Amino acid sequence: MKGVVIAGGLATRLFPLTHATNKHLLPVYDKPMIFYPIQTLVQAGIKDILIIVSGPHAGHFIPVLKNGTDFGINHLEFAYQEKPDGGIADALALAEDFADNRPIVAILGDNTTDAKISTVVKEFKDGAVVFLKKVPDPHRFGVPRFDKKDHKRIVEIMEKPKKASSPYAVTGVYIYDEKVFDYIRKCKPSARGQLEITDVNNLYIKNNKLKWSELKGYWLDAGTCDTLTLANLYWAKKRGSRFFKRIIKEIAWGF
Repeated sequence: MKGVVIAGGLATRLFPLTHATNKHLLPVYDKPMIFYPIQTLVQAGIKDILIIVSGPHAGHFIPVLKNGTDFGINHLEFAYQEKPDGGIADALALAEDFADNRPIVAILGDNTTDAKISTVVKEFKDGAVVFLKKVPDPHRFGVPRFDKKDHKRIVEIMEKPKKASSPYAVTGVYIYDEKVFDYIRKCKPSARGQLEITDVNNLYIKNNKLKWSELKGYWLDAGTCDTLTLANLYWAKKRGSRFFKRIIKEIAWGF
């Protein structure tokens, strides 16, 4: 199993922070954001990793990640997405040669989680697995619609619906077999002009080859100023920051 971290895009929701560097290099408490998805992969036993980058700050990743040995990575590669706004599936397509006909675990570079995915990775055989999480605002994400008779079966994933059909969000963690690249080639750009990963997942559903697993633990995408702040607070608390405890007291007393 190989791993792919998708760390492209322009992160316009985080301007002006991302005028200075790539979103995925911004700090989440005491580490750059991209450290978290890399650690998720390494903890699952994945040691061959491709980082997909784009935009004007792509070169900033190399002095931060170096050759990957600090993480226990055996083999680290980089790929450049020429269209930063081309979509997640467009970025993932760049991993075809790297995957070398093997299954891959793909994770978005702004995902911070302490959930363990190693069991699902080890049990994976074919098709695709999407990781879900109950969230208060599922309309911001891809949302699964479940079979009314069989809640274990997803019949459709809707991209950022106005009204969510379930409280679950499709997180940015996926497992795909080698057929994913054929499915990507079948996709057409959406109204946003992007190749949507939701369309890829729906093709797996159409072929009855998509399963799902719930992330057990903390998960948050840090792609907005609000969620970036929340992610910082969570990891500060998890690591026993004294400053976090002080901030909580000040909030309770209204500063």
